[in-house]
Amino acid sequence: MHLKSEDIIRLEIDYQTGEVPPPFSHIFKLKLSFEKSFVNTQFEISYTDREELSEEEIVNEGFTENDDFKFVGEVPKIWQREFLSLYSSSKWSHQKMLGPEGGVKILAKDLHGKIVRSIPLNVEDWYYLTQEYIQAIYEVSKREAPLMIRYKEVESEKVWMYELTFKFAVRKIELRINGALLELDWESAKDLLANIYLPDYDYGIAKASEPTKRGSYIDCGDGLWHDFRTGVFNLDDSFDAKGKIQEEFKKLNHII
Repeated sequence: MHLKSEDIIRLEIDYQTGEVPPPFSHIFKLKLSFEKSFVNTQFEISYTDREELSEEEIVNEGFTENDDFKFVGEVPKIWQREFLSLYSSSKWSHQKMLGPEGGVKILAKDLHGKIVRSIPLNVEDWYYLTQEYIQAIYEVSKREAPLMIRYKEVESEKVWMYELTFKFAVRKIELRINGALLELDWESAKDLLANIYLPDYDYGIAKASEPTKRGSYIDCGDGLWHDFRTGVFNLDDSFDAKGKIQEEFKKLNHII
């Protein structure tokens, strides 16, 4: 038996990476209480099994020696709808405990005091939403600024500069195309953001200076520009993520 989403007043989400090697392996716990005007949030993430790794090995993978983090605070109310909608649409496993492969466990409590513990079958949906929410927490706590993605298309007769600022805390996206400012619906650029992190980027040849030669370039949020011809590679031969990214940015031209 599962609760009616409209009656839920609290969710607890436990995640484990399972059989993932350090420094990537981690666990996190989210406790969400849905208040009148905000989501009361407790969050804790701990990276595991790093004892035998050197500082250099950890840093080379893009981490620091202490990536553990705790947060207690208020996150905008808009997130309540997202979590309750996902709960309502989820299918559930008959498992009671997570296996060695890890995954997500959910505890839900409703306004009548009923508590249900479940393991969802749509693990990826829960993981994706919680990753977005963790980014919102990092913004609210000032640990990180909103994510800005820049894409530049240098043609023979025109230069296109796209700047996408993802404001996770309020689920809004600001788009600038050659300086013209627009606001996008969150869902309209969600797939584009997901595709941006699919290819492999060669940071050994990435450049900090803004490119001027003809071509297509992307800055994934860290200030380094990647050339689509030489520094971006599809990891899956069955899906052209590079082409999809370029196509999605060009589609944005039609909304200005």
